[in-house]
This record gives sequence, structure tokens and C-alpha cells, in this order.
Amino acid sequence: MQKSIGVFDSGVGGLSVLTHIHQYLSSESLIYVADSAFMPYGCKSPAEVSERCIKISDFLVAQGAQAIVVACNTATAVAVNLLRARYTIPVIGMEPALKPAVTHSRTGVVAVLATSGTVSSERFNSLKARFAADARLLVQPCPGLVERIESGDLAGEETRAMLTAYLKPLLEQGVDTIVLGCTHYPYVIPLITEIAGDNVSILDTGDAIARELKRQLQLRGSVHQEQQSGGVEFWSTGSPNQTLISRLWGQPVHVGQLDI
Repeated sequence: MQKSIGVFDSGVGGLSVLTHIHQYLSSESLIYVADSAFMPYGCKSPAEVSERCIKISDFLVAQGAQAIVVACNTATAVAVNLLRARYTIPVIGMEPALKPAVTHSRTGVVAVLATSGTVSSERFNSLKARFAADARLLVQPCPGLVERIESGDLAGEETRAMLTAYLKPLLEQGVDTIVLGCTHYPYVIPLITEIAGDNVSILDTGDAIARELKRQLQLRGSVHQEQQSGGVEFWSTGSPNQTLISRLWGQPVHVGQLDI
């Protein structure tokens, strides 16, 4: 069985991370699972999220995954330690880019946009204590935004109104750096920029995750040296939304139905 890299999220958001991985590790075979049947994770209990993470990761390992990327901040906060204890392969998780945001900020006022599940987690609060003590950190849960993105509405009036409501209080308090604490949110960066203005920096962690994954594989001598592009498989636990996934991936793809 050819080794692959497994990536999963509660829906299509993790495709933003998968894109960076494909750029950094273009010869690797990738398997992406959208757990659309249980989307979104942000409002689920930790027990429910953990159960889904284990089931999907078991599937990816059975498919020959040599590494797993938990391309979801909520799932990382809840389950990444469980997964690392369960498998011997690298398990890479997501964390909001608080440290670079605090370093980057000119005003010292930093905002985090995230799901309710992420901002209420012990892992996120530990991150705040470690890296944001010297900044004024404004945390903005964004209920409903993942669902807007999953519906394919990346720039429509409803999504614009929702984002404006979340961003306006932050901008009024002098925020100059916004951290995206959900892998769905990079797909609305153009809209965030339009609302917030060009002087507000927006930080996404997808690139850093891809670089860390490559480093972990290089340490193990597991990076393919072939020049040809590796294949990408797409799976969904819900009704496969091939139109949206193809749109976000940038080319037509087939999405298989995964019953777990």
C-alpha cells in the first residue's frame, strides 16, 4: 500500500490547509476527509468531537497514512493529544497564530476569530496565557460563519452582514491584526479585508502547518523524492458536495461517500 498523508476537518475548511500541503509536498499522495455529516464541530461536545476524530483517523491509518493533519482548530483543541497517544505516526494539529500576531501587531490590540468550541477550550486558554500576556487580546466567536462558508456563500450579503457584525466592534477598539482561528475562515479573507481595510493584517496558519508537516516527514526520511505530482483523494461523510469542493480546490474532483 502506498503511503499517504491524511487530512481531515468537520467540512470543507481544511481544504485551505490541504492546498498548502499540496504545494509543499507535491509528490505526496493525499487523502482528505470532510466530516460533513457532523459539521460543525464548534458546537459539539468534546466527547462527540473526540469520537469523530478517532473514527476518521482510524480510517486514514487503514488507508496507509504516514501522518495525519487535524485541519480543524476545534478538533485539535479537543482531541489531538488523544490521537497522538493512539498512533505512532506524526499527528499535526492547528493552533491560532497568537505568538506571531502579538509580535506583528503595531498597536498591541489583536483579535481572534474562532468557533465557540475553540475559544472555550483549555488548549486555547493555555495558548493565550503563554503568548498573549503582553497584548490586548479580543476573542470573537463567530457562530454561523462556518455554515455560511459550507453553503458556498463566500461573499454574499448574508455572509457580509454576519462578518460586519463580528468585525465592527473589534475595529472600533483599534485592532490591527486578526488571527483566523478556524480553517474555514481563509475562504472569506477577501471579504474580511474589504470590511476591515488594508491596514489590518490577517494571519492564517495553513502555511506554517504545511511546513511543520514537511519537517516531521523529513526527520523520518519519509518524503517522496519523485518529481511527479501525487494523487489527491476526497471523501465526505455527508452528501458529497463535489461542486463546492471542486470550486475551493480549483479544479474538478470526485468526492467519495464515506460511511463512518
